[in-house]
Amino acid sequence: MEAVSRTAQWTAAARALESERADALFNDPYARTVAADTGFTLLERYAGAGTVPFLAIRTKYLDDAVVRTVAERGIRQVVFLAAGMDTRFHRLPWPDGVTVYELDRPALLEAKEELLEGTPQPAGRERRGVAVDLTEEWTGRLKEAGWKSEEPVLWVVEGLLFFLPEEAVRGLLSTLSGHSAPGSVLVGDVISRAALRNPLSKDFLSALREDGNPWLFGTEDPEQLLADCGWEPREIRQPGEDGADFGRWPYRVADREVPGVPRSFLFTCDLPSDGVSAP
Repeated sequence: MEAVSRTAQWTAAARALESERADALFNDPYARTVAADTGFTLLERYAGAGTVPFLAIRTKYLDDAVVRTVAERGIRQVVFLAAGMDTRFHRLPWPDGVTVYELDRPALLEAKEELLEGTPQPAGRERRGVAVDLTEEWTGRLKEAGWKSEEPVLWVVEGLLFFLPEEAVRGLLSTLSGHSAPGSVLVGDVISRAALRNPLSKDFLSALREDGNPWLFGTEDPEQLLADCGWEPREIRQPGEDGADFGRWPYRVADREVPGVPRSFLFTCDLPSDGVSAP
């Protein structure tokens, strides 16, 4: 797999550790399988700076957001961008009739299929892998796979935006809003610019660069970023705040007004009421 795709196994290893705790926030019985040895090697290499508790919190927050959205909004098409080694198709309680689209590079999708070979396919739902490069035009491939831009969609952008330059981040988020029908929802995460320069994360950030996976983008104002790109933030949480703590965050949460603080943001957004789908 490409270097950037190996980070998917790192996050899977973190999910495996959380799943094996007596007080686990979630249960991912497939995480250790898809992490393989590579994931646990990277977990050691990228240790520190609160990465393991953050990954547990992010997974739990997005699990809850996904389950709540499909239940309350009646959405039946869910798209994971840069899906990596995500296993939510297998482990979440999806309503009947949901189609899950997993977008990622061909090599990663192939590796995931091999690692999960023989895994029983849950009934009442469908998974479709779509091999794309998200830095290029990809909506055509998604439509070919069966996605309908005239129907509401839940977009999941997890662990992706900080690997992209700002122009690509804004282009991607704008593409999502421009190809969404009324009632669509976007969930995901992003970091602050200060997180890119955090001295406590120096070794971690250096390791990412050395491995060909540098973090490139952060924002101090995720609300404005999302609004600029056609989304209406419903909630934005920092780990440790109500709704994004779950008893895992070990650090004090600084007020948003305090400058220069490394931050992570978890968000849930709606398409504005005047949003229209692209033709």
